[in-house]
Amino acid sequence: MKISSLALAACLLVAAATAQAAMPAQPSLKVTTLDGKPFDLAAQRGHWVIVNFWATWCVPCIKEMPDISRFVSSHADVRAVGLAYEDSDKADIQAFLAKHPVSYPIAQVTMDDAPKDFDEPRGLPTTYLIAPDGHVAKRFVGPVTGQSLGAAIGK
Repeated sequence: MKISSLALAACLLVAAATAQAAMPAQPSLKVTTLDGKPFDLAAQRGHWVIVNFWATWCVPCIKEMPDISRFVSSHADVRAVGLAYEDSDKADIQAFLAKHPVSYPIAQVTMDDAPKDFDEPRGLPTTYLIAPDGHVAKRFVGPVTGQSLGAAIGK
């Protein structure tokens, strides 16, 4: 069966549109952090926001957490939220964070109730960098560093 270049182009456009539909240009995220406070991505407009999917069992996640903390603490225009992407008990995640503290809020999102406006992580860690206007500026799969975040922001 021979496919014309026009048919192939149409299929690629449909696939691209489908992929774009899965992730809105300006995703929303409303979660309750482990300390009981609300986090609303829309309320962070005007700031860069790091949305970091991680898990307590993920070694690269644990390695990047101090870098994200330092980056957020040293940049007044940057916020972050960590999304513990696992089905562990809340108390287990809190105990983990007592040993590995971070300077940004953490919320738990379970695998059966992941945020609807973000693609399901295909690997951990997965980090989204949200620009001050609310659009996704960059997606990282794998660990981030202060240097990679700074390069993406232009700092």
